[in-house]
Amino acid sequence: MTYLNEIKGKHRGLTTHIVKTEKFKTVSIIFKMLAPLTKEDVTKRALFPHVLLRGTSRHPKTAELRTYLDELYGTSVSADLSKKGEQHVITFRLDIANEKYLKDQTPLLEKGLELLSDIMFSPALKDGAFDSLYVSQEKRTLKQRIQAVYNDKMRYSNLRLIQEMCKDEPYSLHVNGELEDVEAITPESLYEAYTKAINEDQLDLYIVGDVDAGQVDQYISSYFNAAEREAKPAADIQRGLAPEPREVIEDADVKQGKLNMGFRTNTYFTDEDYPALQLFNGLFGGFSHSKLFINVREKASLAYYAASRIESFKGLLMVMSGIEVGNYQKAVDIIREQFQEMKKGNFTEEAISQTKAVIKNQILETLDTPYGLVEFIYQQAAARTEYSLEEWLDRIDSVTKDDIIEVGKKIELDTTYFLKGTEGAS
Repeated sequence: MTYLNEIKGKHRGLTTHIVKTEKFKTVSIIFKMLAPLTKEDVTKRALFPHVLLRGTSRHPKTAELRTYLDELYGTSVSADLSKKGEQHVITFRLDIANEKYLKDQTPLLEKGLELLSDIMFSPALKDGAFDSLYVSQEKRTLKQRIQAVYNDKMRYSNLRLIQEMCKDEPYSLHVNGELEDVEAITPESLYEAYTKAINEDQLDLYIVGDVDAGQVDQYISSYFNAAEREAKPAADIQRGLAPEPREVIEDADVKQGKLNMGFRTNTYFTDEDYPALQLFNGLFGGFSHSKLFINVREKASLAYYAASRIESFKGLLMVMSGIEVGNYQKAVDIIREQFQEMKKGNFTEEAISQTKAVIKNQILETLDTPYGLVEFIYQQAAARTEYSLEEWLDRIDSVTKDDIIEVGKKIELDTTYFLKGTEGAS
């Protein structure tokens, strides 16, 4: 198995990553913008990517831009948002057919890069700011996106856990920003936030597909020749301290109680023992053979679902479960009990081998899509670490039972959050 064929380059303030692969029939162009998470910027950062997708200086009307995308053999372009610890990431993604497989030799890749550059650097403007119609329409949509989290009780309880657990930390901010901050945004203030991001964010551009690296490099030089810029370096990982464990119980009109427990792992993506934490999580609640799934859901029938996941940049491990309201204390007790079993090393070598196999399989499956492949590389760009795929798989393979017990000793319960249903309560 060879490592991903990634060619890195620098174009002024932009880092480029050309990933040459014959796996895909399309070419994916992915543009990422990373900046510290802050209350003053997050809502505007959640809004301007969607305004940028409405029109460019060359295709100012949304309908014109869509027609042009259709002319490029149904090219699609989208934007989404994510968090990496205390950092906010905006991702633009453009998928285009590979011209090698077309009868007529349209320079599709060149046109795709030119278009993405236009979207990013030459937006449709009116009087030196964004088009007020696009801004007002996208503000309405953003409010709906933020509201959607409140309507989905599983996502809502996870958000509330994070808000309680990380109260005075940037990580408590939602990736789409704050509902109460949307209304005050003007076309001018939004354009200002966009300009700040273009000038200060860490920018990474990925081109994934069966491409000629030299040719792609020329196109990037032509179209992504952004002004020399001083990108703010990515924020260092913030190491939070676990206070005394807290319990937060809230009432809501839900049939099924949502029990979420947040732990501080004190282990981060950049730490040597991070692979041991991945295994701890896999054995504890990450997979269908884990302790939470077998003991909380299957044996005790206490939960409709019970699982755990880790936030690698923030050092959090979160347990999510759906339970009958009357089973709250029993469920908390059994989850804590399984956590103690993990800390004591009550798991078999066979379970460790199975977990290693599942984790490695997950990584390899991730690399089967252009987007997953970019996420794998970007995780390291955001953390400023560099491991090859082989090194990463070897690190997982070399984790011992003692390593898992050691990493478990650092994990502490921080907050238990329960969204208590009103039905079936005793």
